[in-house]
Amino acid sequence: MSEEELAKDLGLVSAMTIGIGTMIGAGIFVLPGVAVNADGGAGPIVVVSFIVGGVIAMVNALSVSELGTAMPKAGGGYYYINKSLGPMFGSIAGMGDWMGLAFASAFYSIGFGQYLAVFVDLPTIPGLNAIQVGALVAGSIFIGVNYIGAKETGGIQTVIVGLLLSILAIFSVAGFFSFDYATLAGNEGGLAPGGYGAILPGTALVFVSFLGYAKIATVAEELKNPGRNLPIAIIGSVAIVTVIYAILVTTMLGVVPWPELSQDAPVAQAAQVAFPESIGPITGVAGAAAAVMTVGALLATASSANASILASARINFAMGRDKIVTNWLNEIHPNYATPYRSILVTGGLIVVFIALLGQDIEILSKAASVLHLIVYALMNVGLIVFREADTPEYDPDFTVPLYPITPILGAVLSLGLVAFMDGIEIALSGAFVVAAVAWYFLYARDKTDQQGVLSEFIRSREGELPDQVVGAADAVAPTGTGAENEGPTIMVAVSNPRTESALITLAGALAQHEGGRVLATHIVTVPDQTSLETAAENRTGLDQSSEELLAEAAADAEAFDVPIETKTILSHRGIEEVFDAARTNDADTVVMGYGGTRFAGGRVEGSLDELTHDLPCDFLVLDGQRLDLSDVLVPTAGGPSSDLSAEVARALRDTLGVDVSLLYVADSGEEESGREFLAGWAGGHGLADADLRVETGDVEETIGRVGGEYSLVIVGATERGLLSRIVRGSLAFETIENLDTPVLLSERPSARSLWERLFGGR
Repeated sequence: MSEEELAKDLGLVSAMTIGIGTMIGAGIFVLPGVAVNADGGAGPIVVVSFIVGGVIAMVNALSVSELGTAMPKAGGGYYYINKSLGPMFGSIAGMGDWMGLAFASAFYSIGFGQYLAVFVDLPTIPGLNAIQVGALVAGSIFIGVNYIGAKETGGIQTVIVGLLLSILAIFSVAGFFSFDYATLAGNEGGLAPGGYGAILPGTALVFVSFLGYAKIATVAEELKNPGRNLPIAIIGSVAIVTVIYAILVTTMLGVVPWPELSQDAPVAQAAQVAFPESIGPITGVAGAAAAVMTVGALLATASSANASILASARINFAMGRDKIVTNWLNEIHPNYATPYRSILVTGGLIVVFIALLGQDIEILSKAASVLHLIVYALMNVGLIVFREADTPEYDPDFTVPLYPITPILGAVLSLGLVAFMDGIEIALSGAFVVAAVAWYFLYARDKTDQQGVLSEFIRSREGELPDQVVGAADAVAPTGTGAENEGPTIMVAVSNPRTESALITLAGALAQHEGGRVLATHIVTVPDQTSLETAAENRTGLDQSSEELLAEAAADAEAFDVPIETKTILSHRGIEEVFDAARTNDADTVVMGYGGTRFAGGRVEGSLDELTHDLPCDFLVLDGQRLDLSDVLVPTAGGPSSDLSAEVARALRDTLGVDVSLLYVADSGEEESGREFLAGWAGGHGLADADLRVETGDVEETIGRVGGEYSLVIVGATERGLLSRIVRGSLAFETIENLDTPVLLSERPSARSLWERLFGGR
């Protein structure tokens, strides 16, 4: 059974509403009343507690944005920590974030149950009060929504958050006209009756209100254009929510004296005071406003729970993919393309937390915060590891300002806030950390093949570091079967049974030569006009053909004795998904068929991609259905893509024993200098034993004439830009069109300015 991957369905608005929707929930509709009366009466100073929480969240949001744009993968913080610090810390982060979100989801569901009890006479069950019953019903509905899929979830979030912000805006306007500073500060003790020392304990209590921003990163693998949209969504959601919290809490405390503020429905209570009893002939305005605020509270808590369940299930999905937990959780639903088993397991945990801890909402909120703060601290450390290890594949589109001050500050603030939690939440969270470490050593260590950047960094400097440090790295290193395979990933995009064998031959030869692995992918596409639900009726046939195609690829790869993984990718897109899959799976080289597709000027990128993106890795595009390799021709005039052609030729020579010939087309009278160039180029690329051919004449005509004598021609892409290729033609494109011999087009990524993209280089 091949592995499957999540399609990219979420846009910027949906991503931002996931963050805002998670944060504007019970944090504003329940906690203000609890916080102002905490520890004997903290009073209005809790407004500062919310602001401090926003500042801590913003510092961490900057680090999350950098990590997210460097690695837009499902799992968010777990993935970053697992990749940087290794699978033991990844287990802590994954279990911690997963459990933290389950606690938070239970907390939000209880908040929903509190407000639902206002409208509905809920029954009680032995051991469960009416609020818990309402929370269980609500939680089940939210789990079902997430079971359907991310796109549907994002759409619901957008509607909920839009309505919620409208309701809160109306309340803010009414509160502005009813605001009285004497009400805010006129009680005994003024603004800080409990002293200014109540600020940080208050922040510890309300920090659960700021957990939503990092959850955007957990769905980064499903986010369109994550390099741009991820930091906007994360940083923007934190900034928006912090301002909203400051305004709303100040407004509530300016219309209702803080000792009288309700601990169950503070916003509804404040609305009843802020709005007049009548406006002209319309009576009952205040009561209606309170009812609307209650509806807003239901929307807010539903939004928070909904988004948290989405994020927690994706973390579980990511851990299963990395073999930290059983791969059974990786199964994707045949109709909805969601990790449905992960969602159901997470839902079960939420139900348990509601039933066992639902009568003490502070334990749920603080436990969620402690676990998340531990993860945030580890994420900041992981960012420093990536930077200091100078990891080649770590190339974020957004970088934190004031490095390394920002990530150090984020780690210190996160762990520092934990000290202001109560002992029971710290103990509960500590137990989960210990359980995660035990799980790693008892289950995951001999199954996962992930090697953290930190471990690799330590091992590469064994002679410079103390023996204790090196020994500690070895003691926690994974022992899974794939742990020693650190070679490149050769991704094959198979789509046609007639070309599968030829593509696997090329990929297998490269993987064997470089000590890497083969990743065979098949993209199951559905037209944009057809929904995934409608296409599901024909899904059985698609699944069967995909499995058969990938099974043939796996069988063909056995001849090269290299590790192979197969993966079906569910998507509405075709060629664009190849690029996303290459980035997502950290491919070093992509091998795919030409298949008659009109690539832009000899490249596999479309026109829009040509203008906005570089290739994610090396690309090899084969025009030909069968390969009967005996000799290959490599035309070259130098350049990065010709370097790639040489690497492929060398791999085919060493693994399949083919003869290699090099061709240089010189101007008339410059044959000798051409031969000198070709001899030097051959020696510098490990092809000194190749047959050297120097010809004169038209380049395209010469390659076409000489290439017909060989079983394969490997052509490097030119440096010309998009418009120049369309107007003046492309050597690679013309060669593919005119040669009967199979042609392999090679292209290596290169940075080019917009002018070069449009009009080409020299």
